[in-house]
Amino acid sequence: MADARGSPTAVPSPAYRRATLGVAQPWRGRAFGILRIVFGLAWAIDAQFKWRPAFQSGFVKYLTGALDGQPALVKTWIGFWIDVVKVNPHVFAVIVAASETALAVALILGVFTNLATLGGVLLASVIWSIAEGFGGPYKAGSTDIGTAIIYLFVFVALFLSQAGLYFGIDRRLTPILGRWGWLASGPLGSKSAIRA
Repeated sequence: MADARGSPTAVPSPAYRRATLGVAQPWRGRAFGILRIVFGLAWAIDAQFKWRPAFQSGFVKYLTGALDGQPALVKTWIGFWIDVVKVNPHVFAVIVAASETALAVALILGVFTNLATLGGVLLASVIWSIAEGFGGPYKAGSTDIGTAIIYLFVFVALFLSQAGLYFGIDRRLTPILGRWGWLASGPLGSKSAIRA
């Protein structure tokens, strides 16, 4: 390989190319860190609504609203969860509020981000499949598939980008946790440590 003047140049080794090409540009990592914080702020705003008495006392009503116009199979699914929640609606409302609050704090601070994003995928799936009725009913005039499914994909992107390493506590926490670093923003199944 030669440069523009015809002088020979060193060819980068495959290991060097993997190391430099396999890592996102620094600005991309910072952008995912900012996205994580902004997304956490959105969840914090949403969580504060869940702590209000209107949500706490009307939790079952929110779920039954998702039944309208749904096909029989989806109605059965949502009905099952309504029956479960009716055992103690206040406890379930508090669980949702506490989950959203914990998720918001973890995202804003960038602490245990992998665990938070996996929990976020689970919470978004539950919201989408129960409270949003899989985004349905799907009939003439339907305009979207629900919002929670989009949240699910944002959580996946934050997980894959190791977003807690940027502007987050995970940058320091991941190496300290050692083999448990994957709970923060460490790689899954790897013994390599993230250096601060």
